[in-house]
Amino acid sequence: MRRAAVTVEKAHGVHYTPPELGRFLAGRLLDHFPSTVRADLTVLDPACGDGELLLAVGRALHARGGRCRLTGYDRDPAAVALARRRLAGALPAVPRTLAAVDFVALSAERGAADPRFDVIVANPPYVRTQVLGAPRARLLADHFGLTGRIDLYQVFAAAFGRLLTDDGVLGLVTSNRFLSTRAGAGMRARLAREYAVRQVIDLGDTRLFRAAVLPALVFARRDPRGSPAVPLLTIYQDRAPGAATAVDSVYAALAAGASGRYAVDGRTYRVDRGTLPLAGHADRPWVSAEEHADFLAAVDRAAPLRFRDLGRIRVGVKTSADGVFIRADWADLPADQRPEPALRRPLISAPAAGRWRCAPGAATILYPYEMDRSRRTPVDLAGHPGAARYLAAHRARLAARRYVVESGRHWWEIWVPQRPAEWAQPKIVFPDISETARFAVDRSGAVVNGNCYWIPFGPAQEDLALLAVAVANSAVAHRYYDARFGNRLYAGRRRYITQYVSEFPLPDPGSPHARRAVALARALTEGAPRDPAAVEAAADEAVARAFGLG
Repeated sequence: MRRAAVTVEKAHGVHYTPPELGRFLAGRLLDHFPSTVRADLTVLDPACGDGELLLAVGRALHARGGRCRLTGYDRDPAAVALARRRLAGALPAVPRTLAAVDFVALSAERGAADPRFDVIVANPPYVRTQVLGAPRARLLADHFGLTGRIDLYQVFAAAFGRLLTDDGVLGLVTSNRFLSTRAGAGMRARLAREYAVRQVIDLGDTRLFRAAVLPALVFARRDPRGSPAVPLLTIYQDRAPGAATAVDSVYAALAAGASGRYAVDGRTYRVDRGTLPLAGHADRPWVSAEEHADFLAAVDRAAPLRFRDLGRIRVGVKTSADGVFIRADWADLPADQRPEPALRRPLISAPAAGRWRCAPGAATILYPYEMDRSRRTPVDLAGHPGAARYLAAHRARLAARRYVVESGRHWWEIWVPQRPAEWAQPKIVFPDISETARFAVDRSGAVVNGNCYWIPFGPAQEDLALLAVAVANSAVAHRYYDARFGNRLYAGRRRYITQYVSEFPLPDPGSPHARRAVALARALTEGAPRDPAAVEAAADEAVARAFGLG
């Protein structure tokens, strides 16, 4: 899955499929669809890069007695030239067509006139809406019938449906983000609606690519009857102590017949096998919940409220120029270029966002807004000459953020300042990425950095906010996250983003166990209990009992 960011290199995707992964995908594809092996197959890779997937499928078909014609497109002429040389050297007798073209543009131009293929293998680039540009994104959305925020994964998936024969098969390398995020809901729904998905493999944090990408594989046959239920295979690092079966590679662990722990090159992985119930739920996160079904049902029955009922979950400030706005060395600047203390606010960043309690770090943020206004209101820099001179010294960098100026703001403003008056309120703060939940209450009035989220609350909501913190930090919420959302990154880290946290369950706030959880959370967030571990364990137990568990 060739991920693309804003750089020229990444904008077109350069993370080509590793040879071992190509062989695994080709073999698994033909295992799932053995009737595909015949003498007249047409195979397409619409983003072929250096030809690795075409090479793997061609070799796998040849080994099983099949014959094929290979077609590959890529917008990079150098990659196409390399693919042409590799295929000519390894499969000289296999007919092939390789062209340096933009598959998406070609498909949009041809429409119904596109040729059709028996097999599509693809590792399409991931290019976000903001990199595509709004005009092109709108054109692609209109042409392919897409809605919402789109990326190239969705465009490729829509195009595949036009290009496969009626019983054609698909082997897709994609980001595992599409399995669980709201942005991937459209792609999940399309695959479930237009294909019989045979298997999904979440390759997790196996580091099969040289880049920091977490891939997934999808194997499917074109079939409008869709997919009622699909086998899911997942593999993630497991750092818990315990026995593990030694195997030669990640692929050997995946090929093993059972769930379990496997040791590969000094790392231990947990392989799990489950089933995705897609019928009627295709747009939900693709997480196997069968082993947790009773647990999820029990928690949901006992949850009259969700975190979204507490209030809006906001991301912290996004300056888009942290080196200018966030510093720990303001005192070292020349006195005449030092922003006034009144504009420098304490800042909570992810490293300081602990469980239960958090504190601002050494760095503070230059926050040039009126703090008593509910909406963003810039200060008059004429009354703050130190800040004015400091910002002027960085004008070239700040003014280069054209999107700030084009949105009608001053060139020296913060890109996402949030609501200034709400910083003074008590608030729940938690980092966006963490191995375990780290929800805390801040009462210092600090600004929250963009690597954290926050939920302000008033006096009438205090008990509910404390209950929310107790739930979020509990073993119940940890299990609920994995069973319901399952979005994990490297080394077991989880993404605590709005779309997940807003759905965290809250038990009846008036129940005795919930009230006890509130009291214990207050002790943990406001003071320093003599035995914090014991108090935390008691809070964990109270939360479980509030949900009718334990």
